[in-house]
Amino acid sequence: MPTDYYQTLGVRRDATSEEIKRAYRKLARDLHPDVNPDLEAQEQFKRVTVAYEVLRDPERRRVVDAGGDPLSNAPGGDPFGGGFDFTDLMDAFFGGGTRRGPRSRIRPGADALIPIELNLREAAFGVTREITVDTAVRCEICSGAGTAPGTSPLRCETCGGSGEVQSVQRSLLGQVMTSHPCPTCAGVGEVIPHPCSECGGEGRVRARRNLKVKVPAGVEEGVRIRLSGQGEVGPGGGPPGDLYVEVRERPHELFTRKGDDLHCRVTLPMTAAALGTSVHLETLDGAQDVAVKAGTQSGSRVTLRGSGVPHLRGVGRGDLIVHVEVSTPTRLDDEQEDLLRRLAKIRDEERPVAAKPAGGLLSRVRDAFNGR
Repeated sequence: MPTDYYQTLGVRRDATSEEIKRAYRKLARDLHPDVNPDLEAQEQFKRVTVAYEVLRDPERRRVVDAGGDPLSNAPGGDPFGGGFDFTDLMDAFFGGGTRRGPRSRIRPGADALIPIELNLREAAFGVTREITVDTAVRCEICSGAGTAPGTSPLRCETCGGSGEVQSVQRSLLGQVMTSHPCPTCAGVGEVIPHPCSECGGEGRVRARRNLKVKVPAGVEEGVRIRLSGQGEVGPGGGPPGDLYVEVRERPHELFTRKGDDLHCRVTLPMTAAALGTSVHLETLDGAQDVAVKAGTQSGSRVTLRGSGVPHLRGVGRGDLIVHVEVSTPTRLDDEQEDLLRRLAKIRDEERPVAAKPAGGLLSRVRDAFNGR
């Protein structure tokens, strides 16, 4: 049975050329191997590409409408009989992917990457930003066809429209015939004698445009936001790739970010650390007084639960961790020195004694052997 190329593309038998083109672009955008690595999707991509190449050619389409298959090797069906397929034989020897016939001038576009710089608050709570991108877009003059108005591509005379040329080489096994992409049409099977003046036959031009990107809450350095179909338009006006916006986070003057937790350092005088105090701190949620307990030691941490960065994929937030450093005065006047000496005498701290380091079982065994 002949292949139903209309069903493969999902179009009616009376579909226009533009409807066939739109159907192929939509399928190619979803099934292209760069987007969908599934093996079944790759096979489907090959089938829809073949169907598009058949239906875009008026002569081949007339054969299909008459009930035939333009890709069969003979009017009566398979000339070898028994379902023999020469392409399958070549695939068995060379591992598949052997191309036969002209390749499409229309090819999917590449992805594009653009950085965006955010401050900590924007990265934490999300923001909508307008960005300017410079990518290839479809040529509006020729609608991606690459031809001047009123003209169309012509069949390549070098390869006769097959997209391939053959050459014969001598080898130990005799003469070997090999096929190569046609150098005149680059394997397309067609040439454009009158290219579009705007795109030069490429079907695409470079243009600068503005886009709005919504940055979700909780992003961090290196996260990429995908804008589907906003990348480079492919050759021949092919379906565009995707645009990836990569986050760059500016350093904050107070906070250091580690994942969804925020860290900062607060220096206290020794009197405040000894007596206890509260520290006025500007957090992401506004000003907040952080309580420091009496007797806080240098290197202590005060954790504010849920005051960090919102989780990107999930609910809740990280923590804000305040690292406390105790500052010892380096210069004292007579009155201050006298007060400290009196305090040291009251606390019996005039002659501190070095404390033994805390040890475990090995330390106690060592002390036993040393007679301690």
